[in-house]
Amino acid sequence: MFTIRKAHPQDTSLILQMIRELADFEQLLDQVVADEKTLHESLFVDPKGPEVLIAEENGRAVGFVLFFHNFSTFLGRKGIYIEDLYVRPECRGKGYGELILKEICRLAKSRNCGRVEWWVLDWNERAVNFYKKIGAIPMSEWTVFRMTEESIDQLIHKTRGEK
Repeated sequence: MFTIRKAHPQDTSLILQMIRELADFEQLLDQVVADEKTLHESLFVDPKGPEVLIAEENGRAVGFVLFFHNFSTFLGRKGIYIEDLYVRPECRGKGYGELILKEICRLAKSRNCGRVEWWVLDWNERAVNFYKKIGAIPMSEWTVFRMTEESIDQLIHKTRGEK
């Protein structure tokens, strides 16, 4: 039996465990600095914070999706941005990823969102092919930019005209 439910505060350690599993799969485990306290505050204390759904098979967690609202100025409507969607390796190939995405799409429709977006690593061919198969369109004409805490601080403290 497969179910999807809203995460609860007592799921914080489980969510962090699956975040680490995902990061390990993506070869980015060394970049995970989140801890239970910070994650709990971000997910369950801040009412405007991200949301998490837990996917379960017979009551056992098999995956999760962490998402939040973004906004499209072109559409004039909010959207849903998926930060992470993860299905544990032993549970892949059962259609759970698609069921999780269907649930996100239902939420998007019920919240009058104009779109659902996410990133995928280029080398993850299985995921890229899956997303294309369900009708997702890669946004290859866009380049993702990021500012880290260090670059944010540098910009804040930069004096005008300084290079």
